[in-house]
Amino acid sequence: VQLQASGGGLVQPGGSLRLSCAASGFAFSSHWMFWIRQIPGMGLEYVSNISPDGESANYIDSVKGRFTISRDNAKNTLFLQMNNLEPEDTTLYYCARDCNILGRFALCSFFGQGTLVTVSS
Repeated sequence: VQLQASGGGLVQPGGSLRLSCAASGFAFSSHWMFWIRQIPGMGLEYVSNISPDGESANYIDSVKGRFTISRDNAKNTLFLQMNNLEPEDTTLYYCARDCNILGRFALCSFFGQGTLVTVSS
């Protein structure tokens, strides 16, 4: 299983970024997929997940209405469109598979290198 996130960068508050995750080594279209992010000193926070067919998605409250998860099963790629970004969104973002959500935290069997999002003026 390989998961490689990309698309992070520096953006001003209120700006947008689109994260991508290239997946390989498994049947991507058969799995729920997740976006998670690092909470410094605490662990990994669940952000969003999407069903295998892309028809169902869920979000933590703090990103609802601002972030949109999607996927392209033909290209084995997961996306996270991030709008109206806030400084509190600054951290490393990872795509992941096989996650258990415990409160705000995620325990995932597979996640790759993250991509850094920095929201600052």
